Parts: sequence; structure tokens; C-alpha cells
Amino acid sequence: MTDDARPDPERFLAEAKAEAGGAVPGRGRLKIFLGASPGVGKTYAMLEEAAARARAGTDVVVALAETHGRQETAALLAHLVQIPRRIITYRGRQLAEMDLDALLARRPQLALIDELAHTNVPGSRHPKRWQDVEEVLAAGIDVYSTLNIQHIESLNDLVARITGVRVQETVPDTVLQMAGEIKLIDLPPEDLIQRMREGKVYMPAEAGRALGNFFSRPNLTALRELALRTAASRVDAEMLALRRGTGQAASQDRLMVCLDDPATAKGLVRAGRRMTDRARIPWVVAMVVTPAVEARGPSAAGAMTDALQLAERLGADTRTLRSEGDVADAFLEAARQLNVTRLILGRAAPGGWRTRLAALVRPTPSQRLLSRAEGFEVTILDPATNGHAPAPVPPARRPRARTRAWVRVLAHSALATAVATLIAWPLWHILPVASLAVIYLVGVLAVAMRLGTAGAIAASILGFLAYNYFFTEPFFSLRVAAEESFVALMVFTVSALFTGSLAGRLKRQVEFMRATQARTETLYDFARKIASATATDDVLWAAAAHIAHTLECHSLILMPGLGGALEQVQGFPAIEESLDPHSQAAALWAYQKNRPAGRDTDTLPAADWMFLPLATQGAPMGAVGLRFLDPSRRLDPETRRLLAAVEDQIAVAVERIAVESDLERARLVSETEKLRAALLNSVSHDLRTPLVTVIGALSAVADGTLAPAQNRELVAEALDEARRLDRFVGNLLNMTRLGHGALVPRRGTVEVAELIGRARADLSRVLAPFRVTAEVAPGTPPVFADPVLIGQALVNLLENATKYAPEGSAIRVMAEPVPAGVALTVADEGPGIPETERGRVFDIFHRAVQGDGHPAGTGLGLAIVKGMVEANEGSVAAIDPPGGRGAAIRMILPAAPEDADA
Repeated sequence: MTDDARPDPERFLAEAKAEAGGAVPGRGRLKIFLGASPGVGKTYAMLEEAAARARAGTDVVVALAETHGRQETAALLAHLVQIPRRIITYRGRQLAEMDLDALLARRPQLALIDELAHTNVPGSRHPKRWQDVEEVLAAGIDVYSTLNIQHIESLNDLVARITGVRVQETVPDTVLQMAGEIKLIDLPPEDLIQRMREGKVYMPAEAGRALGNFFSRPNLTALRELALRTAASRVDAEMLALRRGTGQAASQDRLMVCLDDPATAKGLVRAGRRMTDRARIPWVVAMVVTPAVEARGPSAAGAMTDALQLAERLGADTRTLRSEGDVADAFLEAARQLNVTRLILGRAAPGGWRTRLAALVRPTPSQRLLSRAEGFEVTILDPATNGHAPAPVPPARRPRARTRAWVRVLAHSALATAVATLIAWPLWHILPVASLAVIYLVGVLAVAMRLGTAGAIAASILGFLAYNYFFTEPFFSLRVAAEESFVALMVFTVSALFTGSLAGRLKRQVEFMRATQARTETLYDFARKIASATATDDVLWAAAAHIAHTLECHSLILMPGLGGALEQVQGFPAIEESLDPHSQAAALWAYQKNRPAGRDTDTLPAADWMFLPLATQGAPMGAVGLRFLDPSRRLDPETRRLLAAVEDQIAVAVERIAVESDLERARLVSETEKLRAALLNSVSHDLRTPLVTVIGALSAVADGTLAPAQNRELVAEALDEARRLDRFVGNLLNMTRLGHGALVPRRGTVEVAELIGRARADLSRVLAPFRVTAEVAPGTPPVFADPVLIGQALVNLLENATKYAPEGSAIRVMAEPVPAGVALTVADEGPGIPETERGRVFDIFHRAVQGDGHPAGTGLGLAIVKGMVEANEGSVAAIDPPGGRGAAIRMILPAAPEDADA
């Protein structure tokens, strides 16, 4: 099978979802009853079909239905279960709205929600009813709803052109795409007009006005045709999808709408939506931010932001591009990167002779783009014929702003020209006349760097006039007598315009570079802070400060507390902010639903704060709140994406710290398990073995069947094992004291020979099978230490040597003076200690974890030696054995001062 004939897997997935009864598993199915105008019978048809399903056993509930006083509709409604409406007080009036929470709590199989385009009363959870429907569908409830053709967002311009009325309540086209089925309710215009006259649509007083305006026969005919075309386009789209699925057709087209004028932006977006809806191709809406756009003020920026938000609601992918001046190149570069094949441009609205003259001198972005768009299919739309007239500009503002701007340009240009003339005047007798033009060029550059290209042009013209008037013959006249003077003037003018334009462009580039550098430095500083943070509070504080500084707003971060309620954990400039009830509800919604809520969103827009969920791939971990210092400011799509990226970094950093904490806890648990296993192993060796020996010996003596010599030998053996057990218990107690810092040495002057003698006496029976020698170098001074602790340390070293050295071998105890004090070394002739293990033999339980097959030992002996020696300000280490055989451990203890008490 070839690639062109291979079926599309997406088709089979869509069919599987359709057979499952919904577009998405676990989500409700939407059916829309679409009509060309009010009065065609949409609500009646919806109730009639719902009644049939109720008779078939479906749990049907009427969440909201408007009868508009029609008896036939009320009769159908009376036989269905209805949810009481919620009463909302708004401006002193009692208004009834759909009770969304009651519907979600009831959870029927099918809910009837009339008038999909309705605007909810301010203070509701969602500003629009279609957003309520989205929440109901997300809860797994099927929905029947009604809609008129004039309320579809992409058709808003066409309806306004047909009827002369711009409908304010609209529904995004994406809602229609969500619908699993659209049923067209059609009625001929003659029948609809007859129903209007009979008072079945509006009251008689309103019906007369409606028949003369919106409900005229031409309007109804055009709206009916528009509804039929919309339904037909859906059928065409399904057929196109079917053909693509069977390999009969394939398309790689992509459309881009290029926005360069705030006045026509929304009209172009709606037109692009209609084109892509018919062709079923992906589309992009792009705008270019330039210094000229920024200079138009907040109103222009707000209009472009509204257009981009409209594009997002209509399902487009939005892009905000940046350029220092050439808008056309920015659009074309983005189109090539996104693999766009079609472009939609808006033709500028016709203006006066000044506008046309400016277009001849400097073509508009659309004209330049059209001349360079090789390989693209370009569609140019006229806003006048597209149903969207350019937004009018208040005459009292814009001319004043332009006048002030030109006065500023002329004032700076005149000042620069005057200064250049004053500098050139005393020099024109000294320097050649042509050299004086350089002074004026410097003035042009200065103005261009400050005011841009407009300042460069004005300064060039004034410089030309001043240079001609003062420094070319005839003087103090604008006439040019000499040919070479004319050439010099032309060269000066061209040079001034060229250098001035370059200076202006350089100024714009510098401004963009500064803005980009500021954003980059801010992001780098934020990334560095959260990367080096080791606590969650540090990450959250850095995030709150970064968001507040970048967006010029107050920021707040909320996370669930011990009881599960959201608590304010960080904020900037203040951690604790007073949140109104709407803001608290929006924060909870954003956290629970993992969707934005609050100001400038589709949920609880009456709140003062905007809240965005703070989540990773798992469950949401909190919410981020924003409140702008300027109440009129809104987030554009580019800033929303930047904020989403920052949120992702915050969530990843918080999750990283949580994972590190989990790993640390796991490490501690692992270490605890190791210590527990080592302790049990040591107990089995050093507690059980001596006890078994003692019990066996005493049991044999108690029988009274042995000879006296045998009894004495058994008693001596039991006594040795009991002493060994006592040493082990003492080691455990000393290790506990060392761990808690409770072992305080009682230091004094002790002779080294005395320490060695006591240790040999305590281990006389244990050392009996070995050749033990004591070597004290001449001149070895006494040590300043606790005799009990150091004696116990020496006993542990000797006992450790007996465990590994073979019987009959030599064990040497050597003492000698060293610069740090006195070195006391115990060496044996056993297997020795590998160099890699010499640093670990003093770790607690290090020996015991090696298993039961090795000589008995707890791993506490050497660890206690280290603790006791260090408590006496000494040190201990495993060293190379004398003669290169066996093991040697050296203690270095401080020498006793000459005036210390013995």
C-alpha cells in the first residue's frame, strides 16, 4: 500500500470515539439545535427530542429553558424534570440564572440548556453560558442546547453587513467543533414572518419594530442561506475528513493571518476563521511589534491584544513577532518557519491625499509583503466590504497627539540646526565650505539618535536650508549660483538623509537590544536563583519577585496547608494579601480544576486577581495570583506563554526539592536498616555467644559430676566470657555517650607503661596464646588523658588484634615520642588491612556487616577507639605495619605538660 492510499489512523480514532458516545472518553456529548433567527422553533424541537429520550428511559433534566410565552413550548416543558433557577441580586434587581452547582450535583444523563450564547449576570462563575456548558460536558453529562446563526463569532461581521446590527453575544467556533451533532431547524421566511405577526415570537408591540428592522424578508433570506451554508460546510468537512482517512485526499496547507492594523485586526481574524473552517486546515494569527506600534499607545496595543485573544478563542495558534522596522520581512520569515502556504492581508482603509501620498513614498506593510510573497497564496481583504469598518478615532485626541509629536521633532531639529550654524559660523573663513557640511551632519545624527527617522528627515531639511542660506553664494539667499555649490548641497542632503535613517534604525535596534537584554537578564537571574535554591520557600519567593518585577504587578503564591485549604505562602511585595470572596473562589477553582480563573479569564472574571494553576505532570500543587498595578492592563498571548513557562520552571523546581527530600529520607531509612541489621548481627555474635558459653559452663558445674580441676577451668572460662560480655556492653554504652556528646573525659597525667600494663592485665587470658611485647622508647613522656577511656581504647586495640592474628604470633605494643605528643601503636601479624579500607575501619558497624563467616566482631571496637581518642584531643589511624606484615593502628595522644598534676 502506498503512502497516498494508506488510511489515516486519526479517522479510526475519531470513529472509535464517536461509537463510544462522546468526543472524549468520560466527557459529555453536545448537540446544538441551530436556527437562522429567533422564532424558528429551536427550543420546541429540543424539548420534543428530549421528551422522546425521557420516555425511552434516559434521565433528562431541564437546567434552563425559555418558553418566551409560547403555550406549545410550555406544554412540552411541563412534562420534564426541571432544576429551580438560582436567584442573583444585581443592581437591586432579582435575576434568575441557571443553577450550575445544582445541575452538577444532580448529574443527570442529559441536561437541556437553552440559549447557548446568553451572557450570565455579573458575579456568576462564568461570564458566558457556553462556558457553563463546557463545565457540564467535562463532568460527563450530555447537553442539548440552542443557538442562532448570528451568534457564531466568525460570522459576526457577515451578519452585521447583512442586517446592519452587530450582535454582541457570540459563541466561539470551537464550541461548534465540540458538538457531536448539529441539527438545523429551518423555517421559510414567509412562515417566520407570519409567526411574528401572530405574536408567537415577540409581543405585538415589539413584533412591529422587528419586522421593519431585523426581521425583514431580505435579512431572513440571507440569514437562512448563511445557516444552510454553515450546516453544509460541516457536512463538507466531515466528507473531507473521510476522504483523508481513506487516502483519497491529503492537504499540507496552513494559513496565516497577518495583523498590522488594530482597526482591521478582528475582521481579519474572523475572515481567517471562516476560510479555515471551510478548508479544514490549521491556521496561525501573527502580529509584529515594532517601535511604531508601541508609539501608538495603549489603545492600539489593547486592540491588537483583543484580536489575538479572539483568535485563540476561535482556535488559532497565535504568534507575537518583533522587528525593528520591516514588518513584511518578519511576517514572511515566520510564514516560512511555520510552513505556511496561504496568507491573509488587510488592505488599509482609504484615506485622504496625505495617506495616499505617504503610501507612494513608503508602501504599507501589506503592499511590501504582497510584492515579496513569492510561493504563497495571498488573499487581500477590504475591511469596508468585509463587514468591519475601521474603528473611528476621536478627533480631539489623535490630531493633538500628532501635532505635539511634530512640534517636538521640529523643535529639536531647529535647535540642532541653530547649534550647528553657530559652530560653523566662525570656521567658514578658515575651513573649506564643503567641510562645514560635516557639522550639520553631526546635528542630523544627534537628532536621529534621539527622535528616529522622522527627526533625521526634519533635521536634514533644516540643515540643507541653513547651509544654503549662510554658506553658499549668493549668501543669505536660497538661490544657488555656482554649479559646484549645487552639487555640494545635493551630496549633503543625500548624505544627511542616508546617515540619519541609519542612525534612526540603529536607535531602534539599540532599544530592542536593551529590551531583549533586560528580559534575558531577568530570566537568567530567575533561573539561577531557583537552581541554587535548596528550600521550597526560597524558590517560591524568587518566583513571586520575578513575576512581580517582570509584569509590574503584585504576585501571590498559594499552596494547600495541612488541612487541605489554600494558604498564602509567598508574595511580592507582601506575603499576606486581602482576597475578596471572588478571588478566593477563583484561586480554589484554578487549583482544583487546573485551569486559569479570575480576572481576564472565563471563570469568575469579577475577581480582582488572576490565578493560574501551578502544576507538573502530577496533581496541581498550588496557584499563582496576579494583580496589575494598572487596572486597565491585560495579558497578551505572548506574555501568557512566558508566564506559563515561568510557572513550569517553578513547578519543576518545587518538585525537584521534593524529590531531593524524598531521596534524603530514603537514604536515612536505608542507613537505619543497615545499622539495624548490623546491630542484630553483632548481638548474635557478641551477646549470644558469651551467654551460651557462660550458661553451658555453669550448667556443667551445677551438675556436680566433673572433677574439681575441670570445674575450675569451666568457671574461669565462664568468667572470661562474662568479662567479654561486659566489655561489649560497655562499648555499646560508650558509643551511645559519644553519639550524644555525653562522654566527658577526666584528663590527667598518665604514664604510658601504666596504661599498657593495665590493658595486658585485663586481657591476660585473651592474650595468653600470643607473644605480647611492650616497647617504650627512652624519653617517652607521660600522656595527658583520661586513664579509663584511653585504657579502654588500648584494650579494644589489643582485643581486635587477637581476633585476626594467628595464635602463637607476636603482638607488639610500642610507645615513642612524636612532635604531636606520644604515639602508641599496636601491631599484629595477621592478614592486615587493605589500604582502601584503612579509612573505613573506624566507621561504626563497619566490620559487622561482612557476615557471619568472619571472626566475631561488632564493628564497634575501633569506632569507640576513635571517639575516645578524639575526646582526649588525640588522633588514631591505620598505618603501614613494621616489617610490612600484619596490621598496625597508631594512637597519638597529647603529652602531659610539665606542670600538670599526676
